[in-house]
Amino acid sequence: MGEAIARHNWSDTSIGPPQDWPPTLKTTVALTLSSQFPKCIFWGQDLISIPNAAYLPLAGDKPNVIGGSVRQVWAEAWAELEGIAQSAMQGEATFIEDMPLMVDRGKGMEEAFFTFCYSPIRDVDGTVHGVLDTVVETTGKVRAEQKLRIANQELGHRIKNALTVFQAIANQSFAGDIPREEVRQRLQQRLVAMGAAHDLLLNEEGEQAQVGEIVMRAVRPVLMRPESVVVAGPMVALNPRQALSLALAAHELATNALKYGALSEPVGRVHIKWEITGGVEPVFRFHWQECDGPPVTPPARRGFGSRLVERVLASDFRGKATLDFAPDGVRFTLEAPVHGALV
Repeated sequence: MGEAIARHNWSDTSIGPPQDWPPTLKTTVALTLSSQFPKCIFWGQDLISIPNAAYLPLAGDKPNVIGGSVRQVWAEAWAELEGIAQSAMQGEATFIEDMPLMVDRGKGMEEAFFTFCYSPIRDVDGTVHGVLDTVVETTGKVRAEQKLRIANQELGHRIKNALTVFQAIANQSFAGDIPREEVRQRLQQRLVAMGAAHDLLLNEEGEQAQVGEIVMRAVRPVLMRPESVVVAGPMVALNPRQALSLALAAHELATNALKYGALSEPVGRVHIKWEITGGVEPVFRFHWQECDGPPVTPPARRGFGSRLVERVLASDFRGKATLDFAPDGVRFTLEAPVHGALV
């Protein structure tokens, strides 16, 4: 870096060639070049830049980093930096942590973050002749902290939702005159389905999950014969709330099919399919169809499972859900607009 500075044509700048530099500048340049921490000198009223090697990566492909005025080198950010530089020239140092700046380092405008100190450079009688910029880019750290805050907020939101769902499951599982052992099994199975949905979301980094995986994880705990369930559909991603409600609904449908419906018969089957249809306003359709089971009799009352399947699922998908106890097999259909409903 010392050789690059020596080769530079300083005659075109206001500070002249290095042999004519004042002792204070020569000493500061020597100290700056010997540092492995990013530093840059802005000298004179024109604030001419003299960087060390560690500073150059921060500037990227910017021209004239050596010998150019900081006003031109960082022109796109000068409105934010000018006041800080002027304060240093007046003798006041400024330290700023994680300052956001819109900069262009040869690849277009980007937001970057810097922790830096602008310090006045004084000669032996205390007169300020320049500014020493000691700086480190903190963009990676700031982005990581931002992602962590979002993740923590999402985790807190998900915990609250999980507790709410758990409370509803517990209340409904214990409702009515049901034998203790059946209540225990019902609650346990519902919580297993809920846990499977959360495991899937965690594996997907908490952002979304695929319909096919959600459904299979939900029905697997009650599935006696793997060939009795046929699943078909394209890759469709759901947000965490939709994934949880679909998992619980699929588990309820599978449990009822095992107790009273198609899965209670050796030859009974369940066909689960979904698709996205339409052009300008596409619609997501999810369909559950039981066949080759015993004749279906509509229940005398709608329990928690039915309400979950019809109301909660429709609300979370902003669509319409229909549960039909047809004589030849239970059918369930969910229709939701893709825009504004699915991730």
